[in-house]
Amino acid sequence: MTGRKIGGLAFLFEDTLAWQAPIQEVRLREPHHPAELLRGQADDDRGLGDLELAAACRRGDVAAFEGLYHVHGARLKRIAFNLLGNVNDAEDAVQEVFLRVYRGIDSFKGQSAFSTWIYRILLNCCYDVRRRIARRQESSGPEPESEPGTEREAAAPVADHPLRLALESCLARLTSKHREVFVLFEVEGFKHSEIAAMLNISETLSKNRLYEAKRHLRHLLGTRKES
Repeated sequence: MTGRKIGGLAFLFEDTLAWQAPIQEVRLREPHHPAELLRGQADDDRGLGDLELAAACRRGDVAAFEGLYHVHGARLKRIAFNLLGNVNDAEDAVQEVFLRVYRGIDSFKGQSAFSTWIYRILLNCCYDVRRRIARRQESSGPEPESEPGTEREAAAPVADHPLRLALESCLARLTSKHREVFVLFEVEGFKHSEIAAMLNISETLSKNRLYEAKRHLRHLLGTRKES
């Protein structure tokens, strides 16, 4: 999808790799919580609020779409990377998000926060990317096996925090349902009510998936430590 341009959305395809730096940032202090190691720098949320951005986007204001990308782009890419584990796949997913927002802004009825609507689209795009990968693997045959998290570790700088690398590797072993709730809650700081709205599940189920994700991660991290 890289290189594809529609209307005034060319800004989506400029310097597509520039966002990797916050993801691969080397932290010089110990995090308050291990999941902070998967989080980049704080996103810049200055400017128009969600409702103003939604209204401006609905009017077809290209500057509003640029503002939307400025406010949410880095976070969307970070979430996509943590869910998909591959930079190129994450870029494809996020580009598709903004194309769908651009084409489907009239379908936003304001029944949820504009940002919740956008992140729900992101999760759907990540599902689609995973399905495309699965179909591609089925048609071309199995790829050479590699350790889970290898692509993540290869993309990280040599001096990166060892706990971060361990978390990313173990995160890749979780089921997609457990991984997405863990990333949204522990890494990105969304509330269970927001996650429930994004995933179209109950808050109770969101909490249960988080509990299971943490249980699996503790087991996987313990296994790595013993080995």
